[in-house]
Amino acid sequence: MKISATIITYNEERNLPRAIESLRCCDEILIVDSGSTDRTVELAQKFGARVLEANWRGYAGQKNYASDQAAYDWILSIDADEALSEDLEAEIWQLKKNGSGYDAYTVPRLAQYLGRWILYSGWYPDRKIRLFNRAKAKWVGEYVHESVVSEGRIGELQGNLLHYTCGSLSEHMKTMDRYTTLAAEEIVARKKNCGYRHLLFDPGWTFFKTYVVQRGFLDGVEGLAIAQMAALYTFLKYAKARFMSSGR
Repeated sequence: MKISATIITYNEERNLPRAIESLRCCDEILIVDSGSTDRTVELAQKFGARVLEANWRGYAGQKNYASDQAAYDWILSIDADEALSEDLEAEIWQLKKNGSGYDAYTVPRLAQYLGRWILYSGWYPDRKIRLFNRAKAKWVGEYVHESVVSEGRIGELQGNLLHYTCGSLSEHMKTMDRYTTLAAEEIVARKKNCGYRHLLFDPGWTFFKTYVVQRGFLDGVEGLAIAQMAALYTFLKYAKARFMSSGR
């Protein structure tokens, strides 16, 4: 069982070395870059990865392209701001040794936000398929929040995939602006309703669900920030969708 690790990149010089160094269990590391202007490509090559340049196809399209270009059928797909924990790496080594009884595996993602590991707020365990046989699985999602869909049997790995998210609120705001635009475009494309009810009530419900129902208060001040940002995200995606629909 040989595994190709795939990472899509654009200006990820800060994160990429950490990601690559965690992939010792893989037989190939493939970077698909979409025009980075920093040292991303240089660092990827320095750390022994194979690098391909490719025009942007959207998140799912770019990741499917990476899977297609990989040397092996088994794909471990991570983002540049993610890294395998030691437990997950050991688990994959064991899987390579014993063979696979499944066609894809989910992993729990443990996110670090503003320097704190987040265990509540709806952020953990946040299981995602990240290890899969490309003959039985592919990435889907035209706009935002892409995911892997597998036609085969799905197993579970227990080691955490570490996700190093925003280190500051300003970084979070910048990311949110990009993703709420994509989410708004999806709302408009699918002709979903984005009336005043969504603008008035959905942000408040999102805050309550994140902070109370999903126990974000146990994540401290960072949990409060997550809940506030989640509410703002909900408002912005509907507000942007309304303006897009009206041509403004």
